[in-house]
Amino acid sequence: MSDTAVLWCRRDLRLHDAPALTAAAEADRLLPVYCFDPRQYGERPFGGRDSFRYHKTGPHRVRFRREAVADLRARLRERDGDLVVRHGAPEAVLPELVAAVDADAVHFHTYPTPEEAGVEAAVEDAFRNRPVETTRHWGHTLYHLDDLPVPYTEIDDTYTPFRQRVESGPEPGDPLPVPTVPPTPDAVGESIPPGECPTPGELGVEPVEPDDRGVHPFPGGESAALDRLEAWIWEGDNLREYKQTRNGMLGPDYSAKVSPYLNEGCLSPRRVAAAVDRYETERVANDDTYWLVFELLWRDFFQFQFAKHGARFFERPGIRDRTDIDWRDPATDDDAAREFERWCDAETGVPFVDANLRELVATGYVSNRGRQNVASFLANDLRIDWRRGAAYFETHLVDYDPASNYGNWAYIAGVGNDSRNRSFDVLSQAERYDPEGEYVTHWLPELEPLPADAVHEPWTLSEREQAAYGVQLGLDYPEPVVDLRADRG
Repeated sequence: MSDTAVLWCRRDLRLHDAPALTAAAEADRLLPVYCFDPRQYGERPFGGRDSFRYHKTGPHRVRFRREAVADLRARLRERDGDLVVRHGAPEAVLPELVAAVDADAVHFHTYPTPEEAGVEAAVEDAFRNRPVETTRHWGHTLYHLDDLPVPYTEIDDTYTPFRQRVESGPEPGDPLPVPTVPPTPDAVGESIPPGECPTPGELGVEPVEPDDRGVHPFPGGESAALDRLEAWIWEGDNLREYKQTRNGMLGPDYSAKVSPYLNEGCLSPRRVAAAVDRYETERVANDDTYWLVFELLWRDFFQFQFAKHGARFFERPGIRDRTDIDWRDPATDDDAAREFERWCDAETGVPFVDANLRELVATGYVSNRGRQNVASFLANDLRIDWRRGAAYFETHLVDYDPASNYGNWAYIAGVGNDSRNRSFDVLSQAERYDPEGEYVTHWLPELEPLPADAVHEPWTLSEREQAAYGVQLGLDYPEPVVDLRADRG
């Protein structure tokens, strides 16, 4: 008797190097399914102690995700397969489809954060008393769970020892090839309509198009991901100088710009590492070429850290249980609420911070250097509950990944994976990474009349100088929300 498998697609919107797909494709018939889970959209509670409400998924990620789902469907149809799309909770949708096609198995990729694991558990519970086998697969990191030299519960809580231990062991596996896709059950297109992606409005956002001022348009999908990897590494030959350019802030090629594809699963980290290996063999191997793999390992580190520590990462004291920090809560502190609103609105009066926040909201993307400074300003200069900023990033980032986002925010806030002070001197950072003010004036054109030595600190200008340049603080650009020079002593 032939068998039928259901593939529950999640943040794994690709055909290459997808263990769940590879296993499911061994069946005679295959029904891939993607669910737009309503719980991932609209305004939701953060949960836990000192909860607050925030918007889960903003317009940039909605656009990217809808394009990625459409691309996956197109790639499956090229192989005589299909993708069924539904707007509903997976634990409700999947049992109905499994029953409709009389499936024997459900395959899916597993993820380490409590929210994602909770949905997996609900899906498994839905099949507990049915003759259907559910199988989890790990497939979103460079080093898989079985590659680790120790159980994930015993990995180091700081990055360098983790990296050194992992790199001293076996190499990560090669990416899996695209399997032969079995035909979809006959019911698809007849009694089971494939369905369409919900509209942006149905997902709680206004439609948005890529902003021309952004560093990259980030079209969604595996096809765009593979094109970007090929163009950046081979056509642009950018890998040979990556370590030197990675702290850039303007232009498409200072970094690989593949994080949205990695985090939505359109691109496998093993596929990226394999491209680096081939580049090093065919062109050059140096510190720059290694650095992209170094950053993939940072991504791995946070995935395994969340598997180890779970929900503690989302608590205000963090995994280090830092109860000694007097966090300001916008829910109970009016001044903190006003300052947080100014931070969100890119009106802190600190140009380097505001420029990065404008880029984030306009494009869904901001450089790693910008993220660190924006996070440090909120957490270390304003001392506002760091989770508020992390949740704001969750809303807006096109490349949002829960482990990377909250792990990095906790790291900067001093409640995460490093005991050292991670406070950034935002003004020094601005002078170092944007010495001519090109980045700031790109996003804050109202400051273009200012000379380079004043663009990062316009409050240093006298009223006469402000009038001469046509930039009046409090009118054309805000007064700073905090005196950074005084804070730095």
